[in-house]
Amino acid sequence: MLFMLLVSGAAGCIRQPEAEVPAVRQAPPAAEEEIAGEEQAEPEVPEDTEEPETEEEEVLQEPEIPQKELPKVKGIYITGPMAGHEGMADREQLAADTELNAMVIDIKNDEGIVTYKMSQPMVEELGAGLAYIQDLPELMGRLKGQELYLIARIVAFKDPLLAEKRPELCIRKRDGSVFRDKNGLPWVNPYEEEVWEYLAALGKEAAGAGFDEIQFDYIRFPTEISDEEADYGPKAQGKSKTDIITEFTAYVYEQLSPLGVQVSADVFGTVIDNEDDGVLVGQDYGAMARHLDYICPMVYPSHYRDGVYGIEHPDLMPYETVAAALKASGEALDGIPEGEHRAIVRPWLQDFTAVWISHHQSYGGSQIRQQIQAVYDSGCEEWLLWNAKCSYTPEGLLSED
Repeated sequence: MLFMLLVSGAAGCIRQPEAEVPAVRQAPPAAEEEIAGEEQAEPEVPEDTEEPETEEEEVLQEPEIPQKELPKVKGIYITGPMAGHEGMADREQLAADTELNAMVIDIKNDEGIVTYKMSQPMVEELGAGLAYIQDLPELMGRLKGQELYLIARIVAFKDPLLAEKRPELCIRKRDGSVFRDKNGLPWVNPYEEEVWEYLAALGKEAAGAGFDEIQFDYIRFPTEISDEEADYGPKAQGKSKTDIITEFTAYVYEQLSPLGVQVSADVFGTVIDNEDDGVLVGQDYGAMARHLDYICPMVYPSHYRDGVYGIEHPDLMPYETVAAALKASGEALDGIPEGEHRAIVRPWLQDFTAVWISHHQSYGGSQIRQQIQAVYDSGCEEWLLWNAKCSYTPEGLLSED
């Protein structure tokens, strides 16, 4: 059953409900509730057929591109509206006072809105650009001045704006009607390569604006329509949902990695070791990890069903739940042969209270710290905190001192 994880010895190294403003976020497929590089060979230098004019032969060498040292990311999520709001100063101060060294900032959100005025043809055609962030260069300069690692979040296939304005690109039902989720929103079809090109173009724009990393979210199919109901068009013939999501992941990695940015993706925590969930949303954890610099499973304790990993109520046991999920992650990625490309695991943790589940607790500093400790004890070194309202708990973070 959806989101019913396999309870086995495997254990590795979803999202909070939509806030009013300023955020929206992906959720687990549980209970039908949508709560929200490989090295390139250097080009060969053709041999000269003539003797050089000088006595010493000139040696041609490719200039070495200095490798940027990447931080061990400890980050928080920031919506577009918050990034352009005066309240952003409080989040910057939190980073200055604590161990935080990174921010994930919405560039295209769950509504399909691009959060700053971007001179990109499709954005202009759709009217998708809104100036939540009125002066992106100023924001980037300010945050870079604070030595923060900046990640651009781009929501992929949940794009109701694109789907409404370009219905030929949306997911349809077999009767020809447009599929809409429980909130009445259409999704774009992951099989449509024009959507891929649009997403890659946005990533390139964000890279050009100075972001260190491009992170794709909602790289998946919706959970509210079955394969029997859906019509993904002729391009879906002979190609599964996991095939196409993996191909898209490889495509954006190939498009963006040469620009010097890191490429990451958010995935459901359940797809780590639950094949049914992976097939449902199209996420093959191991396959995607071969085409990313970072893979970010959403291992929020509140988003696991009671009994998973032998834990009676996961939300009440944040350390044990995160540790079990990341143990499963490690075992899943051990399937990638040594020497082959494999993404670094950087999980999303919860900094919110899941009041919508029966067995929940108030999440404060202790619960946040337990999750972070589980990350470290699993052998992972990086993490991200999610709160849809961008309201974070200082008590859960170590001070800069």
